[in-house]
Amino acid sequence: MSSNLNEDFKVALSEEKLDLKVLRELCFSGIPFEGGIRALCWKVLLNYLPLDQMIWDSFLKKQREVYSQFLKEMIIQPGIAKANLGLSREDVTMEDHPLNPNPDSKWNNYFRDNEVLLQIDKDVRRLYPDMAFFQRPTDYPCQLILDPQNDYETLRRRVEQTTLKAQTVDRNRSGVTNVSSPGKALNLYPSNEYEVLPSGCEAHWEVVERILFIYAKLNPGIAYVQGMNEVVGPIYYTFATDPNNEWKEHAEADTFFCFTNLMSENRDMFIKSLDDSQCGITYKMESVYSMLKEKDMDLYMKLQEQNIKPQYFTFRWLTLLLSQEFLLPDVIRIWDTLFSDQDRFDFLILVCCAMLVLIRDQLLAGDFTVNMRLLQDYPISDVHTILAKAKELQGGS
Repeated sequence: MSSNLNEDFKVALSEEKLDLKVLRELCFSGIPFEGGIRALCWKVLLNYLPLDQMIWDSFLKKQREVYSQFLKEMIIQPGIAKANLGLSREDVTMEDHPLNPNPDSKWNNYFRDNEVLLQIDKDVRRLYPDMAFFQRPTDYPCQLILDPQNDYETLRRRVEQTTLKAQTVDRNRSGVTNVSSPGKALNLYPSNEYEVLPSGCEAHWEVVERILFIYAKLNPGIAYVQGMNEVVGPIYYTFATDPNNEWKEHAEADTFFCFTNLMSENRDMFIKSLDDSQCGITYKMESVYSMLKEKDMDLYMKLQEQNIKPQYFTFRWLTLLLSQEFLLPDVIRIWDTLFSDQDRFDFLILVCCAMLVLIRDQLLAGDFTVNMRLLQDYPISDVHTILAKAKELQGGS
């Protein structure tokens, strides 16, 4: 990117009070990575950092303390209680005994949380498998979590325990106690690339797991839905590769708050009961087609005629903000534009529409199978072309 553009950003970011309108216009055309500009801009665009830079230090200090508090309350304290169970049997009242069938007992919640944790674990280990980044150890493992003073059941341990317990149950159900082939769990992850790092180290995927677990605990109405891992991944990657160490060190807490803010705008897409409301995903999927109808009637008619419904492909495009359709650097570039648009989800609909219009000739020529394959595995990898087309469609409305 031209140094000229970097200058524009530096000027915009040097204001004591940031001008959001100016910043948005700059970010719309892509944000430079150098000097940590992108990570910083995302924190502003996702309504995390206030516009007044004078209060950043105190604000960040407070937010990061809040996050540490979440870790203590939701991971460490329950984990300590669980670790102490075996040590002091006599003071465990029936009320809080792990085997107490009462659904409100705190252990019942603990084991329910383990089910959520297991789902998160499966998904985050698979984040961007073609990149080594998420398997690598972070330079800033969370000291609070690794503190040997806290002898508690860690998330890592909880995953292992829950997986082993599931195996035993499986075996008992089938009446076969063939321990040598537990199948699923011990070979859950095919190659040794998924081996857990030695104690004292944390892989980046483990940090992402923790962020999602805390989010699920704080938002029980939605908890964790598959796909959230794909939304948090690019944010964490951007913050954890920040060239400025003083920011990079706090990638976990900052990602948590930015992800929470993004989800507060996007969570309706993940909530089944809202599907048919104005904010739900069904409405958004229909919007892609109503816009296509406006911009390219022939193509719209063709898809209708082949009975290719928007939910066959736009569901993934919209809920995951296109994170599955392109390589990570390209996803990040698309997100620069999405985050900088005031109506980011309206612009997302334009981008989806642009993606259809750009392959119109192939779609008009193809049959149902060919077209479904095109839409499931989108053929154009140059996101600049797509964004330019979306901008053009926006201008032409």
